[in-house]
Parts: sequence; structure tokens; C-alpha cells
Amino acid sequence: MKYLKTKQWQIKQSEVTSETLFNKRRDFIKLGAASLVSSGAIFELLAKDKIPLANLQYKKDKNESNLTLNSYEQITSHNNFYEFTTNQSKVKDMAHTLDTSNWKIEVDGLVEKPMIIDFETIMKKFPLEERIYRFRCVEGWSMVVPWIGFELSKLIKYLKPLSSAKYIKFETLYDEKMFPDQSRGVFSTISYPYVEALRMDEAMNELTILAVGLYGSSMPKQNGAPIRLIVPWKYGFKSIKSISKISFVDKQPLNSWQKENKNEYGFYANVNPYVDHPRWSQSKERVLGKFFKQRTLMFNGYEKQVASLYKGMDLTKDF
Repeated sequence: MKYLKTKQWQIKQSEVTSETLFNKRRDFIKLGAASLVSSGAIFELLAKDKIPLANLQYKKDKNESNLTLNSYEQITSHNNFYEFTTNQSKVKDMAHTLDTSNWKIEVDGLVEKPMIIDFETIMKKFPLEERIYRFRCVEGWSMVVPWIGFELSKLIKYLKPLSSAKYIKFETLYDEKMFPDQSRGVFSTISYPYVEALRMDEAMNELTILAVGLYGSSMPKQNGAPIRLIVPWKYGFKSIKSISKISFVDKQPLNSWQKENKNEYGFYANVNPYVDHPRWSQSKERVLGKFFKQRTLMFNGYEKQVASLYKGMDLTKDF
């Protein structure tokens, strides 16, 4: 008899709060039973949790490590996306101005062949898979999300950076017509375009993905459509949304929040319950939908998979 070994970062099905709904939805999708929608209890369950019908083909995460999935409504109704507003509950209603049609990503810097690659090409080239990850915001809230995407390492190998490339830098789209806070110029909340970056070994780690959807459907605009970075062991602000430019560079880039306040936000932004933010503790977090706080895990629970990346570093300085 052959046993399949579960990877350490995969989470167990038994901790999924919406397991019944999630599994029934899967069964529903397998049946391709669009004609049965109006007569089934499944439709009522989907409507209750406001989950759209799946439109992505992907390999399912078995969720063997048992985390609790937040609902689709929770994940899409509490968002930091400063280009629209600093009010997390209003982003959902304001994000309609983001136009993701004909989306392209510019690639430049230390790469064999700079190019512009369109989103449709990416979707055809890289098979999608589900990754159920913990997501921890530096503000102290968290959730568990069933992202759909592919490993960033696959895109990097396709782009062929030069050996001199030490970091990969990302930029969010800059378009004042789509993003109201960008049009405020010097009065905007932060400097734009939003910039983030990873060291190349962080980018090549198997946990690092580019996500194009969640709960089986395309990425909602308020969550960073059409494509965003997900680095599950880092605070959420590292997972840049609506990526429109990728650059390979040899010097550590200055990310947006470092630029705003380098004493409060570092380059690495690894989830670390032992290094507090200067203005609040990072030892605990409140999961969306829950009343009591829970203990925050080192590297957000992915210590076995990523701690070696930071061996020998002083994480109180390289925070």
C-alpha cells in the first residue's frame, strides 16, 4: 500500500470551520451541476457564505494540517489596499474602479531578456494549485485563505534572471484614474507606486506563490486582482497586490513601508512574536470572526520551512 506524505506546511482538514460547505461545494463543482443550482441545498449554502461559482482549474490542497478557513465574505470584506482607502471595510465598495482587462507585467533589470508578459500568457503557462495559508497582518489581525496560484520560482525560472540578481522587486500598478489615493499627489497616504521586494532565496522558496484567485474563483479586486504575491511567513504588507512590474536587482530595494517609517517597518517583515512593533505587541493576533486572541507562531507557523533562510541573522535588527 502506498502512502502519500503530507508536506509540513500543509494544514489539516479537521480544523476547517466551513468544512461541510467547502466539501459540498467541491462535490457540486465536480458534478458540473449548473442546472441543479436552483433546486439544491448546496446553492443555499453557497449563497449564505457568498462564495461565487468557481471559474479556475486547479489542483486542490488536501488541507491535512487542519487550520480554520475564514469565509469568503470575511476574506473579501476586510482589506488593506491604501490606493483606494485606509478604511478596511470600504475597500470592497471602492475597488470597482480597478480595470484588470488586458493586464500586463513589465519585466526588467538583471534578466536575460527584458519583456512585457500579459496576464493571459501567465494563466496558460503555469498550472494552478490551491494553497491554504495562514495570513497575518502587522496590525494584529489574521485569517486563513485558500489561495489559488503557482510558485513564484516557476516564473523566475521562465524569466531567466542573471546570476548577479540578488533581489526581486515588485511594483503595484500606478494609475491615478483607477486608484483615488494615488491622484491625491503629495497629500496621498503613502508614496506610490507601492513597492515590495524579496531576497532571491526567499522568492525561490516553495511556499512563495503568485496568487490569481481564492476559493476557486478569480482574485477579487479588493484582494489585489488580477495577480498578487503571497509570502505566508511574512506580515501581509509584503504580499503586494495588483503587480504590474517585476525587476531583478543586485541591491536591496527600499520597500514602501520602510520608506514611510524605517524604524517601524523593516525589509524582511517576518512574522515574529518575539519582536514587537514599536507601538504594539506582536505576541498575539485576532483571527477575523473570533473574539479571543490567539498566540502568534514564529514565522507564522512555517518555521520548519523557512528558518534556515535567516540562520545567523539578528532578527531584532533584520526585522
